[in-house]
Amino acid sequence: MPALSGNATAARFCTCRRAVFSCHHRKARRGNDQTNRISPSSIVRRASFMERIGFIGLGLMGLPMCRRLQAAGFPLTVWNRSPDKLEQARAEGMSASTSLAELAGASDIIMLCIADAAAVQSVVAQLHPLLRAGQLIIDLSSIDPDTTRRCAEQLGQQGASWVDAPVSGGVRGAEQGTLVIMAGGSEADIQRASLPLQALSQRITRMGDVGSGQVTKICNQLVVAANAMLIAEAVALAENNGVDASLLAPALAGGFADSLPLQILAPRMAARQAEPVQWKVATLLKDLDNAGQLSKQSQSATPLAALASQLMRLHAAQGHATADLSSVINLYQDHHQETRPC
Repeated sequence: MPALSGNATAARFCTCRRAVFSCHHRKARRGNDQTNRISPSSIVRRASFMERIGFIGLGLMGLPMCRRLQAAGFPLTVWNRSPDKLEQARAEGMSASTSLAELAGASDIIMLCIADAAAVQSVVAQLHPLLRAGQLIIDLSSIDPDTTRRCAEQLGQQGASWVDAPVSGGVRGAEQGTLVIMAGGSEADIQRASLPLQALSQRITRMGDVGSGQVTKICNQLVVAANAMLIAEAVALAENNGVDASLLAPALAGGFADSLPLQILAPRMAARQAEPVQWKVATLLKDLDNAGQLSKQSQSATPLAALASQLMRLHAAQGHATADLSSVINLYQDHHQETRPC
C-alpha cells in the first residue's frame, strides 16, 4: 500500500470515523454507561477503511494489546528492541518489522507502549526523520507530561500528530479489552485514535490537550499506590489478629472499601501469590517519581503519595523491583519477621 499524504489519510479515515462515532453518540443519548465499548467485530463491520497500525513495545501490556488489534482485523506491524519478543509475535502470526524505518513506512498510526520516558525519547528521536505528514502517534506509555509535550512538538515538525493515551486496568484489562484510557490531544486526533483504541478499552476520555492524559494517569497511580499499601496493611492486620485474610476481598465486596485493586491484590497477598507478574513494583515506583516531580512543579501537596513511594522504594531495594505489586505484603510480615516498616 503506497504512503498517503496527510490529506489523503484524513479523507480515507473520515468514513470509518463517522461510522464508529455515530454508534458512540447513539449510545450516549441512551445513557448507556458503556458508551465507548464497541466490540472488535463491530469495529470491523462498521469501518470501510482501517488505518495501518505500527506497534512499538511488546512487553507485559503491549503484546496482549497487539493480540486484540490483530483479532479486530487491523493491518498490524510490530517492532520491539529485544528479538525474543519479536519471535513470539511472529509465532502468533503478527507481521514483525526488522527496523523502525520499515515500521514507519508501513504505518498510518504508530502506537507506543514503552517502559519509561527515556525509552520513549529514544524511540521518538529515531522516528523523527522517518515520519511523514499525516501520521498519528498514540503513546500508551506512562511518562511525565513535560516529556510528552516535548515529544509531540518534536514530531510535529514532521507534520505528525500526537495523542498521549496512558491506560489503566493492568494486564488483565489489556487481555480482555477493558482498559480505561485517559487521552490528551486535539479532539480531531483523539477521534482518529479512538478507532484502534476501542479494540483495547471499555472507555476513552479526552482530558484536554497533549500532556493532560499523562497528568490524569499520574493521579490514577497516586490512588493505586496508596491503595496497594493500605491493602497490604489490612491483610497483615487481619492475619496478625487471627482472621483469614483470604476472606477480606469477598467480605468487603460492594462496600465503601471495595475496589478493583482490593479484589485483585488482597487474595494474592493473602496467598503470597506473586506470580504471574501483573504490575511490576518498578513500574509503579516510576509513576510515583513522576507524581513527585509534578507535585513540586505545581506546588501540590502529596504527602500520602510520598509515603507510599518511600515504602515501595524500600521494598524494591530489598530485591523486589521486578516483582508483582502484591509482593509488597512482604513489608508487613507478622511480628516474627524482621522486615516491618516503622
